[in-house]
Amino acid sequence: MTSSARSLPALLTSGIVAVALAGCASPAPADDAEGLSVVASTNVYGDIAQSLAGDLATVMSIIDSAAIDPHSYEASAQDQLAIANADIVIENGGGYDPFVDVLVDGSGSSAIVISAVEASGLLEEDHAEEAHGDEDHAEEEHAGEDHSDDHAGDDHADDHADDHGHIEGLNEHVWYDVHSIAHVAEAIIEALVETDAGNAASYESNLAAFLTDLESLEADMEALAGSLGGGTVAATEPVPVYLLAELGFEDGTPEEFSEAIEEGADVPPLALQQTLDLIDSGDVRLLAYNEQTESPETQRVRESAESAGIPVVSFVETLPEGEDYVSWMRANVEAVQSALTAA
Repeated sequence: MTSSARSLPALLTSGIVAVALAGCASPAPADDAEGLSVVASTNVYGDIAQSLAGDLATVMSIIDSAAIDPHSYEASAQDQLAIANADIVIENGGGYDPFVDVLVDGSGSSAIVISAVEASGLLEEDHAEEAHGDEDHAEEEHAGEDHSDDHAGDDHADDHADDHGHIEGLNEHVWYDVHSIAHVAEAIIEALVETDAGNAASYESNLAAFLTDLESLEADMEALAGSLGGGTVAATEPVPVYLLAELGFEDGTPEEFSEAIEEGADVPPLALQQTLDLIDSGDVRLLAYNEQTESPETQRVRESAESAGIPVVSFVETLPEGEDYVSWMRANVEAVQSALTAA
């Protein structure tokens, strides 16, 4: 979630920053630490990186607590030092964690930077769908029209990005797409091997084990989707929408409501009423509730759902304590199943 309302941290380009939120992030790796140094924007990617690197790397997650909202996080001097010393940096990208790019630029880091959004393939799929729509539209236009702007589409992606890199129309919460995380893991392995070719066999073995776990989870989700029956869900934010889609559900939440909550902006009264009407319609099977960005509007929607007897399933954006990525996604799937079974 990004917007001008959630501004980037005021980091000095010289690389010196004011210390903020001390103690919210794990200690920065020491310069002389053995093995590779990997820094991830959140513990979601930090956990995945640790699974793939094993004991051959020191992994630090800048945001490692569910008590912190990643969208409004203000980076610290400690974070910038960690980035400066890193061999590999993993960000979500897509405007979700723009503070990482600021830290990389400000520290002069030469680390390999991996964007999960770019590695996931979802961005290419989104643009391919748009391009197909543009082609259909073009076929309807008359020949001989002014084509002086034929090359304007070269910056297509930039045209749909705001000042902080948020890509319009893209749900940037790609870690909730289990299938796409396989591509992110492959990108991390590529960076590990490029940086430490001598341990390539170990990294590849770890990747194979991780992908096996993902494939098992995907198979279970596919089987469950066939039994849950699909239908419409609502969400206070699109955070878990990829996972819900893989379980056969369609998000019916009014777009203006979701966008306002994502951006930390006031929800338009009409959008709130449309969301409440959706809840009252009897068509919604489940409300997905983001605990980390609660507001009076989301609380009101939750209360409405509970009054209507609609199951409410909570989701968060950072890895809960005691979980790894696969076990966390599996717990989310089981929570959806339990809620709908009990309903």
